Amino acid sequence: MIENTISSAIVRNFSVKLEEALNLDVALVGAGPSALVAARDLAKMGLKTAIFERKLAPGGGTWGGGMLFNEVVVQDSALHILDSFGIHHREIDGAAGYHTLDSVEMASALIYGAVSAGAKIFNAISVEDIVFKEGKVDGLVINWTPVERLGMHVDPLTVLSRAVIDGTGHPSEIIKLASEKAHVKLNTETGAILGEKPMWVESGEASTVENTKEYYPGLFACGMSANNTSGGYRMGPIFGGMLLSGEKVARLVAEQLSK
Repeated sequence: MIENTISSAIVRNFSVKLEEALNLDVALVGAGPSALVAARDLAKMGLKTAIFERKLAPGGGTWGGGMLFNEVVVQDSALHILDSFGIHHREIDGAAGYHTLDSVEMASALIYGAVSAGAKIFNAISVEDIVFKEGKVDGLVINWTPVERLGMHVDPLTVLSRAVIDGTGHPSEIIKLASEKAHVKLNTETGAILGEKPMWVESGEASTVENTKEYYPGLFACGMSANNTSGGYRMGPIFGGMLLSGEKVARLVAEQLSK
């Protein structure tokens, strides 16, 4: 009977977890480093928070480091975030202010930190649309990633949320849905997605944080999604701006929800 006991426990407990996440304070899409930092901070503030990640493994582009050398770089300004997660780092000889760290340790520590703070992570779930009501982004439309990839005609479910954070990286997938399907004017120079520029490390690091903001009522972006939306430069395997972006978007969302 142990086989059915195990199966029943998995079905029952996942169902409870998912049902509790159908009404959220904050829904994040994409479990990259900026979203994981934001989820940890938001959960620690007592906000009901969940991340929906398309892939099986959360962590975004962190795991592979630079071209599969599993080391990444973070600058001094973001070391307090690494330290808060207990992530080890080493200063680079001849490059004062920059530190290297193990990308696998970083990814796993960010995931554990977010979950242990109370955020829920749902992997292998894709967001295929947004909930849009009365001029505000009000939630997400979700389905299993295998259903999406196989092109199966299976109706989705909805998640309602007081705020949505696009952490989908370079494509800005949720911002794009709002722009193209709801035809909203975004909080950018043109009202549309400007698109990511080529690599310029220093500018990209600064603009990642600067471009982290609310782009439409109820819809925020962080990390490379924010940079793509506002036309910032790419920065490569340097993650300080990503971490600081997550910290910033958590603060902005919490301030907005407290009004």
